[in-house]
Parts: sequence; structure tokens; C-alpha cells
Amino acid sequence: MKLESNSTPRDVLTPEALTMLQHIADCGSFAAASRLVGMVPSALTYRVRQIEDALDVLLFDRSSRQARLTPAGEELIREGARLLDEIDAVANRVKRVATGWEPQLTVAVDSIVNLNVVMELCEAFFSMDPPTRIRLRSETLSGTLEALSLGYADLALGVVSDVMSNQGLQSKPLGTQSFVFAVAPHHPLAHAPEPLSDDVIVGHRIVAAADTVQRGSGMSVGLLRGQNVFTVTTLEAKLQAQLRGLGCGFLPQAMARPYLETGRLVARRVERKVHQINTSYAWRRTAPSAQGQALSWWLEQLDKPATRAALMSMNPNTPGVD
Repeated sequence: MKLESNSTPRDVLTPEALTMLQHIADCGSFAAASRLVGMVPSALTYRVRQIEDALDVLLFDRSSRQARLTPAGEELIREGARLLDEIDAVANRVKRVATGWEPQLTVAVDSIVNLNVVMELCEAFFSMDPPTRIRLRSETLSGTLEALSLGYADLALGVVSDVMSNQGLQSKPLGTQSFVFAVAPHHPLAHAPEPLSDDVIVGHRIVAAADTVQRGSGMSVGLLRGQNVFTVTTLEAKLQAQLRGLGCGFLPQAMARPYLETGRLVARRVERKVHQINTSYAWRRTAPSAQGQALSWWLEQLDKPATRAALMSMNPNTPGVD
């Protein structure tokens, strides 16, 4: 039954309502969500019906005991999360203008960057007891730049895409990462004649780290047409898959080196050109007077050659930054 209401989508799609819908989706039931938000179940249900009536769609499938999202509900949750991020970004910019310190600084960290060093930078930042919260986003390939360009991040580390085409961004070189084709010692390619041709490699499963880009097809590195692909979420997962012989592929030399030295991986020469990736760090272009103090601190650390080298080391045992 449709509720009698003159509410428009603008009236009902408030930040509070979007958060409420997210809670229902996360909890899987109206009863559990009502306890979480401190609202009686009937009032929560009524609020949802108001939103559905204003949008003229059904957001939750009520045919079972669980509150399962309909396709329309999934789209609203997805876009609602984006809108809430944008609202937070606006609030951050306003707060930065007023105090000089950002309430939150979001750093997009590509999986090619040494996360241990990022954590040490966070530790150094927190030791100053600043008013800024730090949020890290894990990204891969072109998703790292996308997070920055769409406003989901304030700083991006390990950007492998072309930053120059984004006029609103600034960037500086972070470092160059060389790659090595590596397989487990029990993998068939470990004993194949070198150099390995593409015709030989294409017959074996390759392990690929998925691009986290949300819009567009994203990037792929080292894939051959028609090759069987095992897709994982990060370079660390790619390393673990190759250590187990689940596939072959290129790995950053700095990441693979300890395993090559102990024999857990075998480096193989290939006919094709072994690629290198030039990485950068990037942030949104602003006047120096408008730049937040938290971002300024991070950029000051990234100006140090030792910090940049440590971030690109990929070695878990890399000494900490100063």
C-alpha cells in the first residue's frame, strides 16, 4: 500500500536517512537496525516506506524474514555512500578554512607501496596529537588516482596513471619499480627453456591484481590475450598465490627478492621487454594558504628521499623512516 505523502526525493534522502538504510542493509533485518539506531521497529519501517513512496520504488525485499536489498536498493546504498563521502569532503574543506587543520585526511595507498612504512608515517603523525583523523584506502593501479580525482582521498601514494591529464591535481615522482617474472620452483615454467616466449607463457595461468577503478575498464599489466587469469585483490595476495604455484606473473623485484634468495620463487627470463612502472604521489591543487596542515605535514615527509625510497621498497623488514 502506498503511503499518502507529498514528500519528494530531496525531502527524504537526507544524510540521516541514507545512514539508516545502510544500517538496515548491514544488519540484515529491521529489528536489528532499529536497536542500532535507537528507534522502535515500527518507526523505522515507516521511515523506509516514506523513502520508498517518495522514490516510487521498493528498496527492500520483504518476502523473507531478512531485509534484503532489491537492485534499486543496492544502487541507492552505493550512490548514497558516495554522497555521504562528498558531504564529508565539503565539511572537511570548510573546517580546514576555519582552523587550518583538516578534520580528516584520507590517503589512498596503492598496493605497490610498502604499507609498513605508511603505518610508521601514521605513527609519527599521531605522535604530534593533531586534531586530524587519518583514513587509509587500499587501492590498486588506476583506482589509486581515481580515488583522488573523485574526491574520495586527499593524497594518493603509488599513482601509476598519468596525472598530467588531471588539471586539478599536483604530483611528484615517488620512485620506479622494476618487475621480475617469477614462479614457484614446482611450477611447470620453472624448468621450461629460457627465454620464455609469450606462446609458452599463454598456456599457463597468470595471477593478476585487480584494478580497483570504479569507472571504466581499468588497467592490466602483463596479461596475454586468451590467457587463463586468477584475479586477486592486492599485490600481497598475488605474491602468496605465486608462492603456492597457483599461477605465474610479474612481481615487483623488491617484493620478490627475499623469496628469490631463499628459493621459494624462481626468476625466469622472458622474451618480451620486462616492464618498469614509474610511480608518483599526488594531491589536489590548492593555493598554499588554503592547504591544510595535515596534508602539508605528509608532503613534507614525502619530500625526503629516504621516505620515498622506503615506501617503494616493498620489503616488510625495511628500516623505518625518520
